[in-house]
Amino acid sequence: MNGKSWAGAGLRLLVLAALALAAATGATTAKTATVTLPPGNSVEQWNKIAEDTVVGSGAFQIEGFQYMAYESTAVYDAVAALSRGDKPLLPPFRAWQGASADAAVAEAAYRTLVHYFPASAQTLGAYYAEALAAIPNGPMKLVGQKIGRVAANQELRARIDDGLVVPIGSTSTFPTLPAGPGVYRLTPPYQAPQTPWIASMTPFVLKSASQFMPGPPPALSSQEWVDAFNELKTVGGATSTVRTADQTNIAKFYTANVVRQYNGLVRSLTDARRLSVLDTARLAAMVNVVGADAGTATLQAKYHYLFWRPVTAIDPTSVTADGFGPTPGLSDGNSATAEVPGWRPLLGTPNHPEYPCAHCVITSAMAQVLSTFLGSPQIDLDLHGFDPAGPAGNLNAVRHFATTSDLRAEVANARMWGGLHYRFSTVAGLTLGQSVATYDLAHAFGRS
Repeated sequence: MNGKSWAGAGLRLLVLAALALAAATGATTAKTATVTLPPGNSVEQWNKIAEDTVVGSGAFQIEGFQYMAYESTAVYDAVAALSRGDKPLLPPFRAWQGASADAAVAEAAYRTLVHYFPASAQTLGAYYAEALAAIPNGPMKLVGQKIGRVAANQELRARIDDGLVVPIGSTSTFPTLPAGPGVYRLTPPYQAPQTPWIASMTPFVLKSASQFMPGPPPALSSQEWVDAFNELKTVGGATSTVRTADQTNIAKFYTANVVRQYNGLVRSLTDARRLSVLDTARLAAMVNVVGADAGTATLQAKYHYLFWRPVTAIDPTSVTADGFGPTPGLSDGNSATAEVPGWRPLLGTPNHPEYPCAHCVITSAMAQVLSTFLGSPQIDLDLHGFDPAGPAGNLNAVRHFATTSDLRAEVANARMWGGLHYRFSTVAGLTLGQSVATYDLAHAFGRS
């Protein structure tokens, strides 16, 4: 069989398979709700649908990146199969080059999301039907759907035993340390430790979650600890007279959901730079896969060191009967630090151990993604965050960053101004995030 006839036969087989798919799933893809597709190209549309589905499920932010990585991996691999240069994240498969990329994106995203979020099947099905209705009928649409389903199924098989725990927001057991000064205790409002099981998840690109494990936090007898304790007590308290109004607003800016922040940035960059479907898919996958690996590495370190939060160190009376040690909590035993009963941070303390700073890890990793994608640390972009004057969960505030260094420095300061992290923890977090992203980007998203 010559190349031309082989290609024709291959197309016919794919079309037949796609027709069978359409017949088998027709009942499930009927429009069951009234929806309006988000603006943008097909990858942008499904990125926003995925973001709304994931965040709307109540997933914690590090947990949310895992789910976003599932969807963006399937979408990227489907689109990469149609390109002649991009290497997919999972093993490549043969695809007809003329197939509809939009159909492949819709199929890959829908199949992945409905698998992980069956409770959202009605809404997702309506989006899916709407997306397919916008694509001209014909063999290229059907073959595109087939490619998308292959990509989704491959992603689902690859991650079937990756350590994901359901339902959303589940806690789990983890190895504890003997009670003592410096050891993690629950913090107001005393919620169960957040998703410790993510520390044991299989990374997407990293060899292991502990690959870039930071060194330990400083000893409580050290000058570094004294300096960090005193700085945090002064600038991070709810009633601090040293922190400026601008610093307070910046601290609150970074209470925005990072899944929304950085996926929103994917879409705004796509619009501003008029990125193709392929480039949008690559950027979305870079953001979410790196975000997922950075989050796994973060929780691996947090639950390894189990270091106490500032509210526990500064106010030992904040500790309740949490099952992890005595009540009230313990002093650090250092005469150069002075505890303050009743001290509270500006922001509510997240319910996981302190070291390293998670927001610093994620933001530093995103900075590396941006500098790699844009080809320069001179990123010159706007980031949306929380505006204290607006409603809960808003992203109305905008801050401009000329360089990745500016972004990294600000998030580190913000987490100290919020009373959540010591300076040494922000430094460790920035380093960890950059290391994870640099590794992931060097070992994935290649172009032949």
